Amino acid sequence: MSKKLRLGMVGGGLDAFIGDVHRKAAALDGKFDLVCGAFSSSAEKSEKTGDALGLDPDRVYGSFSEMMEKEASLPADLRMEAVSIVTPNHVHFEPARQALEHGFHVIIDKPLAFSLEEAKELKQIVEETGGVLALTHTYTGYPMIKEAKTYVEKGMLGEIRKIYVEYPQGWLATPLEQEGNKQASWRTDPSRSGEGGAIGDIGTHAANLAEYVSGLEITKLCADVNITVKGRLLDDDSAALLKFNNGASGVLMATQVAAGEENDLKLRIYGENAGLEWTHTDPNTLLFKPLNGPAQKLRAGTGYLSDLAQKNTRLPAGHPEGYLEAFANIYVEFYNAVRDHQAGSFGSVTDYDFPNVDDGIRGMAFVANMIASEDSDQKWTEFEI
Repeated sequence: MSKKLRLGMVGGGLDAFIGDVHRKAAALDGKFDLVCGAFSSSAEKSEKTGDALGLDPDRVYGSFSEMMEKEASLPADLRMEAVSIVTPNHVHFEPARQALEHGFHVIIDKPLAFSLEEAKELKQIVEETGGVLALTHTYTGYPMIKEAKTYVEKGMLGEIRKIYVEYPQGWLATPLEQEGNKQASWRTDPSRSGEGGAIGDIGTHAANLAEYVSGLEITKLCADVNITVKGRLLDDDSAALLKFNNGASGVLMATQVAAGEENDLKLRIYGENAGLEWTHTDPNTLLFKPLNGPAQKLRAGTGYLSDLAQKNTRLPAGHPEGYLEAFANIYVEFYNAVRDHQAGSFGSVTDYDFPNVDDGIRGMAFVANMIASEDSDQKWTEFEI
């Protein structure tokens, strides 16, 4: 099918950062049509957002529950087919549950849920309903991350020995939550963010990226989790030593108090024969560093890249692609899965290249295990789900 997928949205009001990102990403390839939404817990704010987006007022709802029920009652050729959930963490599970149980597919901003228990329950609902659920761990959508994954899968690094992943930000170096900053307020509030601050907000991205590219899984960790800014209720700084299921070791750092840093996610993977390096500040470049040869600078948009990297690239070399395009790559793959599901040709979610409910569970487990390690006298903690 080539027609657009009818999309609803939960959250993403006019003053929300990530909702607008999702809308732009979904629109980029012309595969989605936003037809309805419950954009805020305030019916007035939801109405204003719908008006600004040019939506039919009758399909702008005061709550996500109302949206699920009323959309499900519409004729099949009019109702939304999938929903994008872009709310704070404590409002992930319930709209996802209701959407799946009403027959709608779900794409949800990370983390998957408020807690590991909710994440596990959501997986059970996905299995019971048979719906498609995608999770927007955005950084896996970059073309040169796809190329890095391909290099590992082809054995060009040899056996993986060491993984470094770091995610420094500086925007929470001061107590913005005490100054009325909306984005800071919910991220540092345990009742809305969950038990993890920086480890949930960006640490889960770092862990997911390391596992996605390497094809490995974290099996043990030794964490150092800190609250740096006085009066803050959740962690804003963390680091961990890692062990992976092939015996490789690693180091992960995720901090939001690195003054002067913007969003400098960086991944380095070393095998017995070569290493790879990628950084978010130059996402269209991948460095390949063989043991007995010169380092190679690989660039997005070039003809020598793998099919997977080229599939996720829209522009020729020298024309930068970035964050929105990485998001859009996940949306496109989600679209393909939903259309296959509707056509009866959907086999398994693992046939599609987007983070799924199992990745979401691992993300929530990462948060829980980091906290368990910090609280443990022994420090080294088996990665339990």
